[in-house]
Amino acid sequence: MASNLVVFAYDGSELAALAIEHAGRQLAPGREALVVCVWQPADVGFVAPSDQHLDAGEASEVKKAAEQVAAQGAALAETAGFRSQSIAVWAAPTWKGIVETAEERKASLIVLGSHRRSGLAGRLIGSVAAAVVAHSPRSVLVVHDDIG
Repeated sequence: MASNLVVFAYDGSELAALAIEHAGRQLAPGREALVVCVWQPADVGFVAPSDQHLDAGEASEVKKAAEQVAAQGAALAETAGFRSQSIAVWAAPTWKGIVETAEERKASLIVLGSHRRSGLAGRLIGSVAAAVVAHSPRSVLVVHDDIG
């Protein structure tokens, strides 16, 4: 039987929240969701909670903040109609953590937001999104920042 799990790549940004909301409108309610926040000790790859200053050299602080960001994303996913859990994953580059988590959990779909950046691939989808699409055998839903 195929997995019904949706993996959300969530970095605390408005765009990542938009991707969760959009998926909630497009997919059947009640699906399992895993919200993933990828972190790296030296290069914080997410938006830290506003009341927090992070010392990027302190891995335990960065991991804890990433767990909080993932939990915020899971709360958004619950509001959007998913049964969600959250996880913080250490990985470099970011796309690799997303793809590997989806593979390990046998997800049916990866959802992430994408800013349109420079360059041909960047104009179509952002760099992390482009890498996830290129490297994942799983289906990927890319939500752009101009969607309503």
